[in-house]
Amino acid sequence: MKRGFVFPGSDPVAAVEGAVAAEAAGWDGYFVWEAVWSADPWAILGAIAARTERIRIGTMLTPLPIRTPWKLAGETATVDVLSGGRLIVAVGLGAPDTGFASFGVPVDRRTRAELLDEGLAILTGLWAGQPFSYSGGHYEVAPTEFTPAPSPVQRRDGVPHIPIWVVGAWGRAKSMRRVAAYDGMLPYVATDDGGFLTPPEMPLAAMRSWLDEHAPPGRSIDLVVEGSTPGDDPAAAATVVAPLGAAGATWWVEALWNADAEAVYERIAQGPPPFQ
Repeated sequence: MKRGFVFPGSDPVAAVEGAVAAEAAGWDGYFVWEAVWSADPWAILGAIAARTERIRIGTMLTPLPIRTPWKLAGETATVDVLSGGRLIVAVGLGAPDTGFASFGVPVDRRTRAELLDEGLAILTGLWAGQPFSYSGGHYEVAPTEFTPAPSPVQRRDGVPHIPIWVVGAWGRAKSMRRVAAYDGMLPYVATDDGGFLTPPEMPLAAMRSWLDEHAPPGRSIDLVVEGSTPGDDPAAAATVVAPLGAAGATWWVEALWNADAEAVYERIAQGPPPFQ
């Protein structure tokens, strides 16, 4: 299991310094968040790419329905090149209560799902290179002769492709079919009372089995779980992540969404939870 850290703050300088510290402390991945109105994650990730050498970087996550997919394709390809092929792109529908309506972004779930699927098709199509065209219900793209964005460094099946992690609503067929087409699952399990399950209660073993069964031949799909561990007690931290890895999770992402800056930096410096 790889271990990552998601930086919860909005200060770009602090986010970059956190990434440098995370690499030094042995974390495998470092992520920043993106919202309809937030610090620019792609500028931050470009700066992180220049200051780090090993650690995987990306967003947790990009609400793709709020983005122009061709703009995102150029931004992500650029960061992948700057980082030497270390980028991961995590996407989902986004949470409408984070300001969507204030900026005229669709809040209807069906519309956002359509925008997500069309955006992913355009993103991956443009990464693969020109000529590329697309005709959908929301977007139209014709081949262009303009100088294109650089191709991503990373490849999938010999084609330029950055790993994409997708929110997967467990038990919803369409959502899970979307996951199977890409490279990682950010699991979401709704409950009957309108809540959701956290990783210890999630049926991770069943998810792992489903992902292995539905992955295209020759590919594997990451199962990414999020939570927090006590950095000052490695043994206790190990008891949190070990069962998740045993059940088939391939990434643990440490998330301290409500912590202050001092606590965030302290947890980064303490390093990832141990896992064998």
